[in-house]
This record gives sequence, structure tokens and C-alpha cells, in this order.
Amino acid sequence: MRKGILGIGLVALAMFGPLAGIASAKTDIETVATGVDEMWLVLAAALVMFMQAGFALVEAGFTRAKNAGNIIMKNFMDFSVGGIVYWALGFGLAYGGTSVGGLFAFGDGFFFNDASRGSEWLFQVVFAATAATIVSGAVAGRVKFVSYLIYTPFITGLIYPVVSHWVWDGRGWLAELGYIDFAGSGVVHLLGGVAAFAGVLIVGPRIGKYDDNGKPRAVPGHSLTLGALGVMILWFGWYGFNAGSTLGAVGQDVAYPAVTTTLAACAGAMGAMSAAWAITGKPDVGFTLNGVLAGLVGITAGTASIGFSASILVGAIAGVLMVLSVIGLERAGFDDPVGAISVHGTAGLWGVLAVGVFGGGSFVNQAIGAGAIIAWTLIASLVVFKLVDSLVGMRVSAAEELSGLDRSEHGADSYPEFVFREQVADPRELDPVGSNGH
Repeated sequence: MRKGILGIGLVALAMFGPLAGIASAKTDIETVATGVDEMWLVLAAALVMFMQAGFALVEAGFTRAKNAGNIIMKNFMDFSVGGIVYWALGFGLAYGGTSVGGLFAFGDGFFFNDASRGSEWLFQVVFAATAATIVSGAVAGRVKFVSYLIYTPFITGLIYPVVSHWVWDGRGWLAELGYIDFAGSGVVHLLGGVAAFAGVLIVGPRIGKYDDNGKPRAVPGHSLTLGALGVMILWFGWYGFNAGSTLGAVGQDVAYPAVTTTLAACAGAMGAMSAAWAITGKPDVGFTLNGVLAGLVGITAGTASIGFSASILVGAIAGVLMVLSVIGLERAGFDDPVGAISVHGTAGLWGVLAVGVFGGGSFVNQAIGAGAIIAWTLIASLVVFKLVDSLVGMRVSAAEELSGLDRSEHGADSYPEFVFREQVADPRELDPVGSNGH
């Protein structure tokens, strides 16, 4: 009897042993593939997180030396505070539970505790922080630090998660409409640019930015070197932003969005430099640096679907539009020291629409999506800014602004070996010449 059972076992092993081996090998391959995908997503998230350093340097370099420490604090804290708020609330509104009419998610996902989705959460939180930090540069030099700490969580915890649910969750109404935004020209950058515009509307221009006749004056940033380094860091991190949006490496063409990202950035610099040269008579350094960022913003929505040649055109147009937007907004009385509204808002809008022109999307659907993002962000941001303004005030006093926020808000100087004159009404008395005079 035992010999019979043993014989049957040997026959079964001979028949099914190879199949078991194949199944085991398949499981091993799937495990490795999952690990590679997760590693790529974590790496991409780290690249996007490092963009915070780029934003800090760009904003600090393009603004006055007396506010550099304040800029650094805001960039550190919008990520630190925003990360906790996104953990508690934002991720759940964007990707948790049940979709409520395609508008937002509700249910699980709040106070995130799902280890199996850790890489997903990490990749999403750095995008949320990017959207929030765009506002910082636009309102630089005149906003209370406590006010910034109050309003920035609303971007990472409410305004951004709602829009990301519309587009990237798969259950959102814009996703079902057919709106395409691969890596966030609209979801991240247009949103951030519109929120920045709302902030500028509320706080008004810096002291001395406009003369008695309303003509804008140049207020040069204190370090083009820092600004240029910041742009290079942002460009570097953008490969995580765009190529990382494949959400995996196995079976994905990660190189394609990396190529379109590169071409658009190069073309953005060339387009902006050419436009600035034609308008101002000089190949302006600040405009050229911002042109790189405008090209990157412009290609982000269609980075995986727009062809290589078309990506050059998208980037070049983004650079030109950015220059025209900066000049137009400045003449209209909107003071944006770093050009954030134009770099992220104007170029972001163009990037969304460019998918409908070059990327195989419906132009109508893209326009509807852009309009919805603008409307929601502008209304929600204005409500938040007005609320904060009524509670604690948005703007520092004139004396504090003139002495510099490093000193008045943080009790320190970023450059203690230098002495800055106080109570200067006309910025040109302190900075008679310079580039990037926004």
C-alpha cells in the first residue's frame, strides 16, 4: 500500500514539479518587479522633494537680501506643516474611501496608516508641497510669517487634494470627462499660480515697487547666482516630477517623458531669452532662468504624449508667454517678485491646453479642466486669504517691511556682516542696477 502511494507521489512530482517551479519563478519575478517599481517611485519622490531646495534658492535669490531667511523658513515650513496636514487630511480627500460625486474622496485614507501604499503616499505628498510653495515667492517681502503658517495648510490639505481627486484618482469628474494632465501642469502648477495670484490680490505690492504715477520700478533680487543654482536644482528634480509620474519603472517608458522634459526646458530658456531681448534690448538673465521653469511647467501635462519636436515648440511658447505675462501683470499693478504667477500659472495654463493641440487630447475637455481648476482655486484661495487677513492680518507693518522680514519676523539677519539701510522708500536707492527687476 505504501509503495503504491509512494509511486503515485513520484508520478505527480514528475508531472507537476516543473509547473510548481514555473509558478515559483513567476512569483519571484513579480516580487522583483514590484520592488523595482516601488524603488523608482521612492527615488522619484526624493527628487521632487529636493525641488524644495530649488524653490528656496530661486525665491531667495530673486528677492531682497533682507528677506532671505524668511524665504527659507517658508519653504521649510510649507513642506513640514504641509506634510503633516496631507497625512491627516489631504491624502484621504484625494485618494481614500468613496468618491463623492467625483468631487472628493471620503472614508478611509485620513491619518494615513496603510503600509502597502507608502510609496504612493510619499510621491503624492511631495506634489502637494510643490503646489503650496509656489505661493511663497509671489508674496515675498510683505507677508506675516504666522499668516503663512495658517494659510499654507489649506493648500496641501484641501485645495490641492480636491483637484488631484478630480484628475488623478480615476474616479474624479475630470478624469471621466477625458481631461489629460500626466504630471500636473494644471493640477500642481496652474493651481499654485492661481493661488499665488489670489495672495498678491490680497496683500498688494511691496513698498516702493510703483512710483507716484503707478509706473513699476525695478527691484532687483540680491543674488542671480543663488537663483541660477535654484533653477538647476528644479530642473534636476523635474525628472522625478515628470518621469516619476509613470508611477513605476517595469513595463513603463520612463525615458520618453525625460526626453520631452529636457527639450522643453531648453526651448523655454531660448524662447524667454529671445522675447526679453526683443522687448528690453538685453538678453535678461532673470527672464532666461524663469524661461527654463516655464518650459518645464508647459510640458508637464503632456510630457508622456507630446512628440519630441512638438515639445520644443511647447517649451518655447511657454517661455515667450511667461515674459509677456510678467511684463503685463507688472504694468497692471500686480507685484510678483519672482514671477511665480507667470511661470506656474500662465505656463501651466498653456501646458494644459497644449495637450489638446499636440498631445492627442480634446481641446474642449482641456479648456473645461483648466477653467474648473482656476475657478475652484481662485475662489477657495481668496476665501482663505481674506479669512486669515481678518483674523491676524496678512501684511506686516511698513516699518517691518522696510527693515526686512529676517529681522522683524525672525530676529536675525541672513547676512550679518552686511549692513542694510532702513526706511528706504525707493528700492532703487539701495539697488541702483540689476537684472530680474520684478
